[in-house]
Amino acid sequence: MQIGTHVLRNNLFVAPMAGVTDRPFRQLCRRFGAGLAVSEMVSSQASLRDTRKGRLRTDHTGETDPISVQIAGADPQMMADAARYNVDRGAQIIDINMGCPAKKVCNAMAGSSLLRHETLVGRILESVARAVDVPVTLKFRTGWDATNRNALTVARIAEQSGIRALALHGRTRACGFSGDAEYDTIRAVKQATQLPVIANGDINSPEDAKRVLDYTGADGVMIGRAAQGRPWIFREIEHLIATGQTAPAPMVAEIRAVLLEHLEGLYSLYGAESGVRVARKHIGWYTRDLPGGEHFRRFMNTLETCDSQRSAVIRFFDELAQAGDRLRYDERLAA
Repeated sequence: MQIGTHVLRNNLFVAPMAGVTDRPFRQLCRRFGAGLAVSEMVSSQASLRDTRKGRLRTDHTGETDPISVQIAGADPQMMADAARYNVDRGAQIIDINMGCPAKKVCNAMAGSSLLRHETLVGRILESVARAVDVPVTLKFRTGWDATNRNALTVARIAEQSGIRALALHGRTRACGFSGDAEYDTIRAVKQATQLPVIANGDINSPEDAKRVLDYTGADGVMIGRAAQGRPWIFREIEHLIATGQTAPAPMVAEIRAVLLEHLEGLYSLYGAESGVRVARKHIGWYTRDLPGGEHFRRFMNTLETCDSQRSAVIRFFDELAQAGDRLRYDERLAA
């Protein structure tokens, strides 16, 4: 798949998720087969760029090209400035957030709230596309609510504004993340535009990915929550699409190694104190479907140091290994 001049390994994308898709997570997903990992959104407000959080979100040290950064905001000039700022710091693709349903973002008239203001959508997209010499992409939703689905109109505006690809979540802003994603709108957008279209929403397995690709005709799929604690889902999807066969689930020994690598990345990026706090949710995701995972997650939330987290993870997986060297991730009832 190609976006601008960037030829991607495949058509599998990591969704930008606030507080999740930081550098260590993106690097792991790319290593396991994702063609592109979009950064967690960064604000277009200049006052937030040089904060610690802002600097961490724009740290791309050691990342594989191309580097895609998502920006959020409601002012066309500020969004253009934010795009230039991030390109100057290594971004090779700029993604515009018009999909976030969070109240904090929508109350600032950013994210998916912009879908209510189609003229402003056009001004923002044109301003950003003209501001930088890298491809600009758009992530958005099917509309504001069930009676106001305007994804076709927004897609047409995007195409006319110089946007190079669309990622469309199959829910409205009013849906949040509840209910089931619908793919009819994604299918209609794909049929109506010449732009690459990436389908997003409720793609939780390789079989889901293939089904959505086949039904919508989309050029790619974007995985969000299903990759939390499961970065190898991209390897599994790639294998199914290439061979028609289900890939073997990872053995517990591999999960252990990946989790420990992820922890080291978090400690390095955030520092010991913050790294331990950030790591807790990731540890919970990695172990949630393993025997004893829920009890272990609660125990992990009591630990305060990197060393105690590492040691606890090693002990947990050593105990699992004793249940059988061939225990796999999806054999939770075998232990």
